[in-house]
Amino acid sequence: MAGGRRRGRGAGRRRVGAGRWWRRSLLAVAAVAMLFAAQQAWTWPDVTELARSRPATTAFISRARDRGVGVVWRWAPYEEISPHLKRAVLVAEDINFFGHAGFETTEIRTALVKAAQEREAPRGASTITQQLAKNLWLSSAYSPLRKAKEALLTWQLERELGKRRILELYLGVAQFGPRVFGAEAAAQVYFGKPAAELTEREAAELAAGLPRPSRWNPRSDSQAYRERVEEIERRMERADWLWSVI
Repeated sequence: MAGGRRRGRGAGRRRVGAGRWWRRSLLAVAAVAMLFAAQQAWTWPDVTELARSRPATTAFISRARDRGVGVVWRWAPYEEISPHLKRAVLVAEDINFFGHAGFETTEIRTALVKAAQEREAPRGASTITQQLAKNLWLSSAYSPLRKAKEALLTWQLERELGKRRILELYLGVAQFGPRVFGAEAAAQVYFGKPAAELTEREAAELAAGLPRPSRWNPRSDSQAYRERVEEIERRMERADWLWSVI
């Protein structure tokens, strides 16, 4: 009987010890989570500031400068950017921009199905607002955490800013070449003119390079890039209705 009682007490102590270990582990995890949440809240971007002023820099521009890369970046307000470029970017990147709330659900479903078929992380399907959030504050590396931040920032941008302001910001910070950021800089570097004077063809050439700006730009001799330019021109011809919204 004594041996049985000792074994019972030993098993009980082990259960108590295991329970304490789990409680301590959960407390530690909770503490780390609270610290992470506090750090995120402390460093979270002030989206409302963009309604009043343009960004001083972006995550992509800052990383280029940190690498010692000479960056060309010039800002132009919405009314000083050619409507041809606005149309070209919309048909190339987000034709339903003025009709959605920051997310294109049909494109997201398509991207998820493709990712499942190819057994890789989903890519693409990003709207202009999502791209703006990424360019301003995040990185190009895919991760669930980055996508979660991107989604929340996209929601905030759509809530705090109007569509034309979002498009203005996007055109002001998007990368159009290896070191070239913003529509005004791109127009000057590649065509020697202000962004307001871009033609339809020049606008299509700039918009075509947005997915791969380091390789696709008006100086590229890539056949795939040239085919992309021509496709964007055809889309612009079919999207006359954009004149009424831009």
